[in-house]
Formats: sequence, C-alpha cells, structure tokens
Amino acid sequence: MITRKEVAEVLKDYDASKLRIGVLGSHSALEIGHGAKQEGFETVVICQRGREKTYTKYYRNLFDHVILLDRFADIVQDDVQERLRALNTIFVPNRSFSVYVGYDNIERRFLVPMLGNRFILRSEERDAERNQYYLLQQAGIRMPRIFKSPAEIDTLVIVKVPEKARKIERAFFYASSPEEFKRRAEERVKKGIISEKDLKRATIEEYVLGAKFNANFFWSPLTDELDLLGFDRRIQTNLDGVLSLPAEEQLEAKVPTQNVEIGHMGATLRESQLEKIFEAGERFVEACKREYPPGIIGLFALQGAFTPDLEFCVFDVSPRIPGCPCVEPTSPYMKYKYGKEVGPGRRVAMEIKSAAEKGSLPEIVT
Repeated sequence: MITRKEVAEVLKDYDASKLRIGVLGSHSALEIGHGAKQEGFETVVICQRGREKTYTKYYRNLFDHVILLDRFADIVQDDVQERLRALNTIFVPNRSFSVYVGYDNIERRFLVPMLGNRFILRSEERDAERNQYYLLQQAGIRMPRIFKSPAEIDTLVIVKVPEKARKIERAFFYASSPEEFKRRAEERVKKGIISEKDLKRATIEEYVLGAKFNANFFWSPLTDELDLLGFDRRIQTNLDGVLSLPAEEQLEAKVPTQNVEIGHMGATLRESQLEKIFEAGERFVEACKREYPPGIIGLFALQGAFTPDLEFCVFDVSPRIPGCPCVEPTSPYMKYKYGKEVGPGRRVAMEIKSAAEKGSLPEIVT
C-alpha cells in the first residue's frame, strides 16, 4: 500500500510555485480544468486514444498538458507517473479513474500525490467490506432497508446491478415481490442488459419514495470546515424516455427501464431544511475520519431523497468529485459563503492554492 510518508517524499521534490492540477479525461475533467484555470493553475489531462477530442480539440483552452494513452489504466506505467511527477501534478480522482484504473492500482501503484483519500474510493462499491452502507450506518444517517435475498422482498425495491457490457453504467430495475424480481431479472438477462453473475451480487434496496436531491460537499482538512456546493438531480436514460410516455403507453410498451445517467439538473432546497443536509454531511465526515483516516478529503456527495415526513434518506455516496457541472451556475450556496460562484473544480483549486501557500500540501493529499 502507498503510504502518506511516501507521498510526502514525492512532494519534497515538487516546486510548490509551479503546481499543476491533473485529472483523467472523462466524467468531470472539464469541471476540474475550468476551476483550476479560475485560480491560475496550469492543468494536465490524461486521455484515452479515441475519446480525447473533448479535451484536445473542443475544450483545448482548459488543458495545458495532454498525456495520450492507449488505455486509461496505463496511467500507472512508470514513465507516465514520472511525467506527472515532473509536472508537479496534484491529481484529482473521478469515477472514471476508479473504474478504469482500478482500486488495487490506485492503492498500490499510483505514486502521484492525490487530492483526497485514495483508500476511501473503494467504499463506493457495495460489495466492499467497509462500503458506503457501512459508513452511513457508522454516521447514523438514515438509509434504505437492504434485503439479503429476493425472497425477503415485501415492498417496492430498486435492484442495483451494473450493465453487462459497460460496468460503469447501472442497469437498475424495480420489483415489489420475489415473483416480480424473478420476472424482471430474467427479462433483462435474456435481453443481454445484465449478466447472471452480476445479478447474484446485486444490491436489493428499499425504494425511497421522496423528492430526490444529491447534496454536493467539500470537506477541508486545513480548516475542518464543510462546504455545501449545492444540489443536483440526474437525468437518466432510458428511464426519462419511458416516464415521458402517458401511463397507458408505458404499460403497453413493456420496455425494461435503465438508470444510465446522461445529464444533470440543478436544484435548490427549502432553507428550513438546510441544517439537515449539513448535519448529514458533518456526520459522514466524522465517520470517515474514524474509519478511513485521515477522512474524506475534498469533494463528495450524498445522494438521497426527502421523504414525506421531511427526513433525508441517503441511498448513494460518491466519495470523490461527483460530476455535477450544473452546480456552479445554478447553486447559490457557495456564493452566500464566498461572495462569488465557486464550483467543484474551483473549490479544489482553492484548497490546493491555500495548502501550497501554508506549506500544508501533505495534509490534503494521500
């Protein structure tokens, strides 16, 4: 395992006046690039050949250095890491980094200073030992009931299983009984949407009937303060397409729904409910400090829903930049605190700049 001492040794060779912010060219790289530029940093983007144009052509203005690889996973190759270190790179992990590079590589081979806690990334996987459910329980945050087997289903559930072809995408489905679970699961396996193997490892979770809000946070180890960047809601295919049909046509079409995230919408919350969101975020931060020291550094999100009795029930955690480009232009909460619009990328850059000025970079990276 890569230790913080090893990372601190790497930092000794960095020129703190010429730091660059790096990110994998996928998921939320534009947010990171834009925010870094707002704070005067040069940027590094690591792209995979065949899917680089967004970063090398259409938004080339955001990235000063491009590293083009045959596969994202090649980022752990010695020559690539050496180049990143030579550029004084502080790397920011996103979901694509976790999925394409892999947790073992991140924890054992990627010796580049990373804003955040590299060891907490694995908790996003629901089959991990100390996963996001475990952290929510330790934090005392309300979460849905989890069913151990389809036979236990006695209410509406959402079955969380990855797509067969694209593991990064989710092919969730719904059921209200063991019989309905079997029918809908068989239908999706037959159509090649999910595999039997993945189905056996699926999470069966109580479906929370409520108004969905994804709360995006930033925790700073420099100040021990929690920022609320704002809220977003997800646009999902083909779910949104099915829901746009009249109810009669939905029943007639008999199309298996999927929850593949394709976009985002900004949202604001009633002011009287904000304390509940901050309290959930603070509880989660404290739990992470205990379970994954030094804690959840930087960006994270608690995705949940407000129930009719106005309880915030969390059903998903993103222990890294959530990927919500709509938050900066649609959310007022950071403007209330900082007097200007601050999106996820800019908040990251602000933290790195502050740590560099104080000589505290080892406190914000692992």
